[in-house]
Amino acid sequence: MLAMGGRDLARAAEGPYESGLLRLSEVLGSLHFLRNLCGEKGDQWRGKMEELLAVENPDAARRARLIARFNHGYRSFEGSYSTCTPSATEAIRRYMKEGEQLSREISSRYGN
Repeated sequence: MLAMGGRDLARAAEGPYESGLLRLSEVLGSLHFLRNLCGEKGDQWRGKMEELLAVENPDAARRARLIARFNHGYRSFEGSYSTCTPSATEAIRRYMKEGEQLSREISSRYGN
């Protein structure tokens, strides 16, 4: 039997869907920025992230990782776009599709 290092143990404890949740967090952050840039007012996508955190109820370290990915998604577009452009609209479309796929996959594979 092989001994697991600390990082391997953390990954095993997080579950097989962790990479999907991290990516979903990043997608939500991207959508939060882009949808508001292109005229949507409010915090719908931030709210979705808060729902994800409430459902997952992660420990402090995991919560920080999920939030960091949300913020990374937000900042990655904040540095690129100052107005809504056709490419921003296309990014919204792609991220909406990806987020939907991730949500469906995580839910169907790992949901109760």
